[in-house]
Amino acid sequence: MESQVLSIRGMTCAACAQRIERTVRKLGGISQANVNLASEKLFVEYDGATLQIPTIKEAVSKIGYQVVEKTNVQNAVIPIGGMSCAACAQRIEKTIRKLDGVESVSVNYATEKATVAYHPRQVRLSVIRETIENAGYKALEIGRQDAADEDRARKQKEIKTLWTKFTISAIFSLPLLYIAMVPMLTRWVRLPYPRALDPMNYPLIYALLELLLVIPAIGVGYKFYTVGFKALWRRSPNMDSLIAVGTSAAVIYSVYNVFQIANNNFTAVDSLYFETAGVIITLILLGKSLEAVSKGRTSEAIKKLMGLAPKTAIVIQDGVEKEIPIDEVEIGDIIAVKPGAKIPVDGTVVEGRTAIDESMLTGESMPVDKKAGDAVYAASLNTTGAMRFRAEKIGGDTALAQIIKLVEDAQGSKAPIAQMADIVSGYFVPTVCVIALVAGVAWFLGTNGDLRFALTIFISVLVIACPCALGLATPTAIMVGTGKGAENGILIKGGEALETAHKINTIVFDKTGTITEGKPAVTDVLTVNDLPKDHLLRITASAENSSEHPLGQAIVSGAREKGLAPLKADSFNSITGRGVEARIDGQNVLVGNRKLMNERGIELTALESESDMLAAEGKTPMYVAIDGNLAGVVAVADVVKKSSQAAIESLRKMGVEVVMITGDNKKTASAIAKQVGIDRVLAEVLPQDKSNEVKKLQGENRKVAMVGDGINDAPALVQADIGIAIGSGTDVAMESADIVLMRSDLMDVPTAITLSKRTIRNIKQNLFWAFGYNVVGIPVAAGILHLLFGGPLLNPIFAAAAMSLSSVSVLTNALRLKRFKAAR
Repeated sequence: MESQVLSIRGMTCAACAQRIERTVRKLGGISQANVNLASEKLFVEYDGATLQIPTIKEAVSKIGYQVVEKTNVQNAVIPIGGMSCAACAQRIEKTIRKLDGVESVSVNYATEKATVAYHPRQVRLSVIRETIENAGYKALEIGRQDAADEDRARKQKEIKTLWTKFTISAIFSLPLLYIAMVPMLTRWVRLPYPRALDPMNYPLIYALLELLLVIPAIGVGYKFYTVGFKALWRRSPNMDSLIAVGTSAAVIYSVYNVFQIANNNFTAVDSLYFETAGVIITLILLGKSLEAVSKGRTSEAIKKLMGLAPKTAIVIQDGVEKEIPIDEVEIGDIIAVKPGAKIPVDGTVVEGRTAIDESMLTGESMPVDKKAGDAVYAASLNTTGAMRFRAEKIGGDTALAQIIKLVEDAQGSKAPIAQMADIVSGYFVPTVCVIALVAGVAWFLGTNGDLRFALTIFISVLVIACPCALGLATPTAIMVGTGKGAENGILIKGGEALETAHKINTIVFDKTGTITEGKPAVTDVLTVNDLPKDHLLRITASAENSSEHPLGQAIVSGAREKGLAPLKADSFNSITGRGVEARIDGQNVLVGNRKLMNERGIELTALESESDMLAAEGKTPMYVAIDGNLAGVVAVADVVKKSSQAAIESLRKMGVEVVMITGDNKKTASAIAKQVGIDRVLAEVLPQDKSNEVKKLQGENRKVAMVGDGINDAPALVQADIGIAIGSGTDVAMESADIVLMRSDLMDVPTAITLSKRTIRNIKQNLFWAFGYNVVGIPVAAGILHLLFGGPLLNPIFAAAAMSLSSVSVLTNALRLKRFKAAR
């Protein structure tokens, strides 16, 4: 199966999204098709052997929408110096066009710029520039058209256009409303009003002025009519169709009455609805403008991530530093990074030492020390020293690009909770059209042919209905929720994972590398006869310096951390399964377990009880003897992470049961569990049996999350309802997980659960408002209150205002999630 993300233009409401989904799903070879109305994207999964992207694009285009496919083609605008006439421009075009990998080229002599579309894998931008130089012209500094910038510019232009349309519509609609309403209010309030426009004395002038004022409003709202009637003609009406039919009915009926007035039927002046059409279009344009602004804010997290990467890199070519666009960096290039600069791509340090701020990737604010052999990541910040590194992952393969893709995929996925809204959205607009028609006809018959009354009902029902609120309720909350997670180093892979996480009542933690650091460290140093602890640790580290055993290396690391340099060993002998023996500074040093000491006749009584206590705490005591006498004990253990206890306490307060699973023996496992506050321990579990233990817990009617970091955790991560991998773990674990924690901080586990709960609560609020608004609003617009209690009818103008506010309120509520703060 292959997957692709296509940008869709022309959608106006949830009905549009539903129609595209239905159309694409009918194609042979489609496995999945989801449309995100908020981000205007179609996410498709398909069989590449039976279906191609052009077929999908054609199917979507046939139903009236525009598809913009993501492409590998890059665009560059190259300013050119030295052109003297149009012939120069032609010559440059022909020269560049000959290069393999150039899709198109256009040289504008007036602006002195070449616009080139090219495939970066086939031709480097530097080659294009060199070609221009070789032709005798000057290739000046390049301005790049970044895809994210283009999208941002497009959306800003769309917002500006909507505000302009709203302003024009309001300029004409407000006077129209004033002229229409003031004569009706004269019995209650006296407002300034031109006598020449009095509808009682000059009805034709009054009517013609209203007609002239409504034309510009209809003109700027022309898309409601072109899109709405086209959708109606194709038997797939959308929100635009409702507005188009409602306002058209008002305008056509009013134009008919203008002719009646012209034919001296002056009573028709009371049946003009021009102000209704004008104000409805104005209010809808206001709502659309606010909606566009809010929708832009829901995807800010992605924009922030995209804006992190630098645009250029300093590459070492032939021993010389050369600044090139980031798209021209190739695997194997040596890149220089100066203090204060950002890392352009992923790679490995080959020269220099520095500290790098990786907070964009991990959320961890403390800079990380880097030296030769250490990995560095794109968009992280070099804070102190200059260094060079080898490029190993570029373009879409960098960690940052993978994070962006993960977040984009999550924002394109659908949560199960959205299914009801999707089903309703599919039938919503046709149902509203039927209700409006039935209500209008019923009131027309029930009022003995009062067309004005029936028309008010008909227009109000069409205008008040809001499928947009239903369509935006779920995706906007998911976009903000997953984006907020990414900002905090929590990558949630989809809407389903986000929804399931809030139901979790049991979390299983792997011990090694998850609750603990995953590497042994010195925890205790005990000595006899007042021997200094640092001296014992140094002697022990000197003996273990030539050992490859993890426990021995932990002692060496512990000594170095304290600034204790190991002494040179004159001789060294590793005793398998026992320990090591060395001669240091003229002394015979023996380091090992109880068995080794007993074999060599070393008396352990002085520290035996303390040693047993350390073993009971899950630590490994290493006895040290100097010249045949016990000198002390150095204890080594896989130490618990600083955040483990706080995270587990936080989860317990949330009502989540915490279980620890490990292959270690029960004694060690129980000691670690006691330290962090875990009551239930599954010890001595083989790697292949971890998934079975998770299945057993699920059999107890529990929703189980598994938190792990290793390859052996992958089956359990898949078996669990939610798999959570920590960022320091293996690629296999992260591939298997539903949620990836970019840091090794376990406090991110309760944060992820809390974020899920908040997001799902937000979605439920949105759906309640969207359903509730329509369930209450449509009957009121249909005249139910007038029928039952004789109350006033709902004016179509107020119906339009309510409809616009419903979408904006759903978006505003989703944006409240941006205030979410992670527990630290």
